Amino acid sequence: MKSWMKWGAAALAVVLIGAGVARALSARKAQQDALALQSTQKTEAVVELSSFDLVQAKSRDLAQGVVVSGSLKAVNSAYVKVRVAGELQGLVLREGDSVKAGQVLARVESTEYKARVRQAQQQAESARAQVDIAKRTFENNRSLVNQGFISTTALDSSSASLAAAQANYQAAQAGADVATKALDDTVLRAPISGVVAQRLAQSGERVGVDTKVLEIVDLGKFELEASLGAADSMQVTVGQIASLLIEGASKPVAARVARINPTTTAGSRAVLVYLSIESATGLRQGMFGQGTLNTGHTQALTAPLSAVRTDKPAPYVQWVNNNLVVHQPVELGARGESDGQMMVVIRGIPENAVLVAGSVGPLRAGTAVKLAKTQPTAQ
Repeated sequence: MKSWMKWGAAALAVVLIGAGVARALSARKAQQDALALQSTQKTEAVVELSSFDLVQAKSRDLAQGVVVSGSLKAVNSAYVKVRVAGELQGLVLREGDSVKAGQVLARVESTEYKARVRQAQQQAESARAQVDIAKRTFENNRSLVNQGFISTTALDSSSASLAAAQANYQAAQAGADVATKALDDTVLRAPISGVVAQRLAQSGERVGVDTKVLEIVDLGKFELEASLGAADSMQVTVGQIASLLIEGASKPVAARVARINPTTTAGSRAVLVYLSIESATGLRQGMFGQGTLNTGHTQALTAPLSAVRTDKPAPYVQWVNNNLVVHQPVELGARGESDGQMMVVIRGIPENAVLVAGSVGPLRAGTAVKLAKTQPTAQ
């Protein structure tokens, strides 16, 4: 009896275990079927795109260029410096005041320098009197030598005294010229016409030699100093045209490459390029400008740069092929402008391929797309 009960309990356990396994397999299959159905529903979801959501990869004449940026700098500017030490007087100009070339801007107190001029002039007069005395002595000794009253040695001595007196007179005259020049330097004049940009000293202040008093800027002509890498600088030549957008300006400003620095900047190895601004109306020194320097043209298959996605290890585009979204890896080439839009040379897709615009955002590969009846825009 006991043996029969043992075999019955074992059989019941086997039945219960088999029922549990069957239920688990059934539940797993139901879960897999639900996931498959959900995946099928997602796959079959259709995204409707308008013509503004699509762009075409087309062969275009691409204007190649180099991006440039930098601050505006006046071509002509100058600092007004003090040439003699003294008390600064009569400085009334301030930032924004206009000046003309040669205009008197300020003065240095000149009493001491006037006295030095008078002293030097009197020393020159004294030296000239000594020249007259030495000259008369020489003439008298020459007459006496001709008459045989004195020897030629005395004549040579008087000749040497005359030469020394003449040299002293010339030195005194040079000293008078130096004193006169110092007196003239007490007057500070504008070296160029322009506008006062900085006032660096005050009236009544005692200033030394080479002290900066004013900075004057000529607003008639500006240039932009752009720093380019070695590779970009090889494409730039004098005379190329650029379109710059200056901060605060409503319209782009035309510029032209005027000069290229023959050496690189220490440390960065960058090359400085100077672009002359065609129209300086309303511009100010220090304004920031940026734009594109036109370096040439090329004919190639291009697409808008915004349509290229970089959220994967390799760049790709979302290509609509047979009404399905395909993530197509591409190779990128030169960039440039076409029809006012930044384009990029692209390889890896056929010409006239319909791409999803960058404004749409990422779509899952395999998503069904319903195309608009209108033709996709090329921009």
